[in-house]
Amino acid sequence: MGSESDPNGAANTAPASAADARTYAVPAEVIVHGAIILDGDPSSFSIERADQWIAMAGGMVTARGRGDEWMRLTTSVPTASARAVQSQTRVIDAGGAYLAPAFVDLHCHGAGGFSTEDGQTGPAEPGLTDTGSAEPGLEDTGSAEPGLEEMLEVHRRHGTRALALSYVSDTVTGLCDSLTVGAQWARENPAVLGLHAEGPFLSPRFPGAHSPAVLTPPTAEAVAAIIAAADGTLAQITLAPELPGALDAIRTFTSAGVAVAIGHTSATYEQTARAFDAGASILTHTFNAMPRIHHREPGPILAAVDAGHVTLELINDGVHVSTPAARMITNLAPGRISLITDAMAATGMVDGQYTLGSLPVRVENSEARVLESDGSAGAIAGSTLTLDDAVRRAVTKVGMSPLEAVRAASLVPLRALGLIGEDEHCLLGIGMPAEYVLLDAEMNLLTSAGERNMAR
Repeated sequence: MGSESDPNGAANTAPASAADARTYAVPAEVIVHGAIILDGDPSSFSIERADQWIAMAGGMVTARGRGDEWMRLTTSVPTASARAVQSQTRVIDAGGAYLAPAFVDLHCHGAGGFSTEDGQTGPAEPGLTDTGSAEPGLEDTGSAEPGLEEMLEVHRRHGTRALALSYVSDTVTGLCDSLTVGAQWARENPAVLGLHAEGPFLSPRFPGAHSPAVLTPPTAEAVAAIIAAADGTLAQITLAPELPGALDAIRTFTSAGVAVAIGHTSATYEQTARAFDAGASILTHTFNAMPRIHHREPGPILAAVDAGHVTLELINDGVHVSTPAARMITNLAPGRISLITDAMAATGMVDGQYTLGSLPVRVENSEARVLESDGSAGAIAGSTLTLDDAVRRAVTKVGMSPLEAVRAASLVPLRALGLIGEDEHCLLGIGMPAEYVLLDAEMNLLTSAGERNMAR
């Protein structure tokens, strides 16, 4: 979206034409300057100095540049009415901070006491937030799904502007009921990218926190019912490719515009490779609920690495995947890692007992595990991770560059769902939504002027 003179996506703001002059005639509502903008083609991106700026109006990016050119947007406007609006322009000095596209979560089950399966009944497990006080969340807007609004607000406070609503395995009928409700949410709320059915076509050998009782191979009838229930809002489905009928299901889902992910699987390298050849394009929470890498049995992880079109999800909380393993996979599949949260209802809440689907979950020290019948801790049950923490760890622990980490939490997930093209590298270009965050040198989310964060 930038000019030819700036490969990093910054616009040349000198008004050399009538069209450029009209750009200056649009008063900026917000200008952020003194920043390093983490947005653009990585092949030509460089961090030289924190002198980049971005101007916004009406929720859209109106100009980008370097140096002090931004000052012309506050002093050089052609009409009195424009100057009157200009006087109200909010100018933010980023002080050398990173400015990045707000985050996108490809895989999220809940937050704020709410799970996607809760429907319109509100939070399933009301309680205190992690600040130790009752959290009001969004103001009452008359929404029919206050629990969903609170879930979105929890993640928004941590820099996430949009996410896919993920559903754990259920009977096909139960899942379809949930998807029907979710489809309405997706149509009405721009913060919902679509729906993600994680199951029920999963391997009973790797159920994770999914009830084994509802796991089943895909049938043509079940696949058709799920597609119909979602009514065009199903963005992704996770399945195990070794199950009978799986390859046919992959072809049917992809033909309907659904991204198919491989996960909760006991598949071999060869079985997984065939699934990717059939159209599957995502590996669900890499390393978790699948065979390990073995030198004679490489398994689904290396099949995903070898398939150049596949996006690899990563829960980068240090619990699901160790730092050395996360570092290895980011080096093996550069540019194809999507940082996800796999967050469940306890995200943003205090430790305690919750549910994930039909299973009881106990959260201790922010780590969620299935509560077994004898009271012991079982399989990991989602996470309480937020994307700002995942991005920070990606840079400070795993060793990704700031641009790589930000792209893994914004551009890569959008690309995985087919929402942007393979050749697109900019999310904050002129004419694009002005959804951004500010991050300090350690990749911590910043606040400004009393705002909880800089996501817009």
